[in-house]
Amino acid sequence: MRKIAVIGGSRYFGRRVVQRLRDEGDQVTLINRGSAPAPPGVEHLIADRDDATALRAALGGRTFDVVLDQVCGTPRQAAVAAEVFRDRTGRYLMTSTIEVYDPATSEHIRRGTAPLTEEAADPARQAVRPELPWHEEEFRNAHYGEGKRQAEAVFTRDAAFPFAAVRSAHVLGGGAADFTGRLRHYAERIRAGRPVDVHPVNHPSSFISAHEIADFLVWAAGEEFTGPVNARSHGELTVTGLCERIAAQAGREPVYRTVRSAASPYAFDRYYGMDNSRAERLGYRFGHTGDWLPEVIAEELEELMEEV
Repeated sequence: MRKIAVIGGSRYFGRRVVQRLRDEGDQVTLINRGSAPAPPGVEHLIADRDDATALRAALGGRTFDVVLDQVCGTPRQAAVAAEVFRDRTGRYLMTSTIEVYDPATSEHIRRGTAPLTEEAADPARQAVRPELPWHEEEFRNAHYGEGKRQAEAVFTRDAAFPFAAVRSAHVLGGGAADFTGRLRHYAERIRAGRPVDVHPVNHPSSFISAHEIADFLVWAAGEEFTGPVNARSHGELTVTGLCERIAAQAGREPVYRTVRSAASPYAFDRYYGMDNSRAERLGYRFGHTGDWLPEVIAEELEELMEEV
């Protein structure tokens, strides 16, 4: 029986990860600030992960085979975790994001037309700025991709344990799994006949379902690879492609409004895709967006209808 700690994991696909690990026979410890209880059969520790002293006290003498960090988003948080778990875990797995590849937030990321491999954002070369105001929520939100890049860099350089970062594509889930509200943005507008803001040219990006990213993280917890790895389903989507699929299931016609500045959440003014070949070489087999997207859209539309 493996001992696995999950930091965060209280909501959305993170909770599914916790339940899956428990159901597979792992001894799971959930660590959060007490915002949500742990599922039955899961140990629950309440601690502020930003406070090394409090986190160390909550852990007591516990050690783990794997720590799965769902919420690390700043170099300060990574430094605390690297210190506290130094002699407590055999492996550390951090949930990262496609936003580490956003060229608008890093001068080192080049725009292109080919899916980006992990080497495009090398944590070993990333500058780390712990003195920036990462404790301010507005700053963190505005620098989300940069915070993740720097957190990866801290673990890569300073951790005393093997480290891997799962760079998730945009997660799509319907109903309660639509944790960003971005799918809701499109479903509401299309059902109401309201325009969706798009760029003159809409470029594709990479997506993954809430179920598949949970499955991938559970799989990754049992592997031994290190370094960053991209997690995305096959089959890229443009914003108009997504809208057309929603419209078809809603029995509506999508309406678009072309803008040249801020557009809707998944409207990108440059190509924004990831290469998932490293993960597949390691042994994981991704599904296709066309296989799971209809169900996700149906769940979102059903919840909207129930709210009317």
